[in-house]
Amino acid sequence: MAGGGFSKLPNGSVVVALTLPRPAADGGTVRVLVHAGNRARALTRLRNLGLRAVYLRGNAEPPTLDEITAVLHHPDGLLWRGTPECQEELWQPIRALLRPRAAVARAGH
Repeated sequence: MAGGGFSKLPNGSVVVALTLPRPAADGGTVRVLVHAGNRARALTRLRNLGLRAVYLRGNAEPPTLDEITAVLHHPDGLLWRGTPECQEELWQPIRALLRPRAAVARAGH
């Protein structure tokens, strides 16, 4: 089960933060941030990308102020970063997490 939480913003929208297993076979976890109109829509955005078993139970790990700022300033409103957080690692668009390994290898050459 994913750990995570949410923060409701003054305009009524929410930022949901989830810690999920990394989709690739190498293991590890990622922190995913989603900005949406409400919690249900945020989770639907992730499910539509192929992360089918994503649920938010409780509010144990809400997004930090830095995480909220990062996702609000991104045009897609959907970011990820590996965990535990490394200061050198930047937030990346969700497409970078979900693209197949072969495409990543080709892009690097």
